[in-house]
Amino acid sequence: MTKKKHQRPEVPLPPHPEQRSEALPWETPKPPGEDPDAPAKLEKILNSPSYIQADRDIDFLARDDARAIRLQLDFLKPELFLNQHGVLHTIVVFGSTRIVEPVAAESKVAALRDALAAAPEDREIQRRLFVAERVLAKSHYYEVAREFGQMVGNAGNGPADSRLVVMTGGGPGIMEGANRGAHDAMAKTIGLNIDLPHEQYPNPYITPELCFHFHYFALRKMHFLLRAKALVAFPGGFGTFDELFETLTLIQTRKIRPLPVVLVGEYYWRKVFDIDYMVEEGVIDVEDRNLFWYAESADDIWEGILCWHETNGEPL
Repeated sequence: MTKKKHQRPEVPLPPHPEQRSEALPWETPKPPGEDPDAPAKLEKILNSPSYIQADRDIDFLARDDARAIRLQLDFLKPELFLNQHGVLHTIVVFGSTRIVEPVAAESKVAALRDALAAAPEDREIQRRLFVAERVLAKSHYYEVAREFGQMVGNAGNGPADSRLVVMTGGGPGIMEGANRGAHDAMAKTIGLNIDLPHEQYPNPYITPELCFHFHYFALRKMHFLLRAKALVAFPGGFGTFDELFETLTLIQTRKIRPLPVVLVGEYYWRKVFDIDYMVEEGVIDVEDRNLFWYAESADDIWEGILCWHETNGEPL
C-alpha cells in the first residue's frame, strides 16, 4: 500500500524578536494636529517623578518607605560579588585610620617640629606635635598589618586562591596596611566602605571588584562577620572599639560561633580598657577573659590564629 503523502502546512515565518514592519499605536505621541496642547501635556507626564521606573528612581529608593528595599540591596550586592569571586572565608582587620606608615608619620612630626621652632610658645602646635609623636611611635603597626596581610594573601594555594581573603573597612591607616600586604602578594583583598556625610575614599590597595560602598552600618557589620575566621584589632579609636566589642558580645552570648580575636599591641589595649578590672567588678565572667589574646608581630598573629583553629578541630 502506498503511503499517503502529507502536505506541508502553511506556517508563517517567526517574527523578529524586536522589530516590527508597522509601528504600534503607542510608539508615536499624539500629534499636535489633533490637539495643539498634547505635546506640552505629554512632556509634563514624562517629566513627572511618578513616571520614572522604580528601580531607576534614585529619589524614590532614598525615601524612608523604601528602607526595606535598600537593606536588601545593601546585603545582596556584596554577597553576589563575593560568591562570584569564590570568597569563602575572611580575616577581618581593624585599626586606626590615623596610624599611617612610618615615612608619613615621620614627615608630619618633622613639619610640626619646624612649626614649633618658629613659634615655641604655641600650645596648639605643642599639642599637635605630642599627638603626632605618639602616632609615630605606633606607626610600626602599619608595617605589622602589611606583613600580616601578605601572609594571608600567600596562604592556601597562593595568591590565586580566593578561599581566604583579607577584609578591612576600606579606609587608610592600619586597614590600608592590611590591604596593601595582600596586594603585595598579588592576592585579592576586600574593603567595605560606608556612606558618610564627609566622603570616604577607599585605600588604593583593595581589589576593585571587591570594594563595596554600604549605606547601612548594620549590613556592613553583617558582612564583616558572615565569613570571618578571625578578627584582628590593632590600636584604634571608636570604630575599632565598635567592631571589637560587638564581636566579643556576639561570641560571649554565642549568637555567633566563636572565632579567634587578636588584639595587636598589648600595652595599648591594656591601657585603653582593663579586662581584669571588669572581671573583678563582676560585669563579665572569668571565662570571658579568654575570648581574645594579645599579639605583637605578624608571625604571632598568624600562628595564633592557625593554632586556635587546629585546637578547635577545624584547621584553617
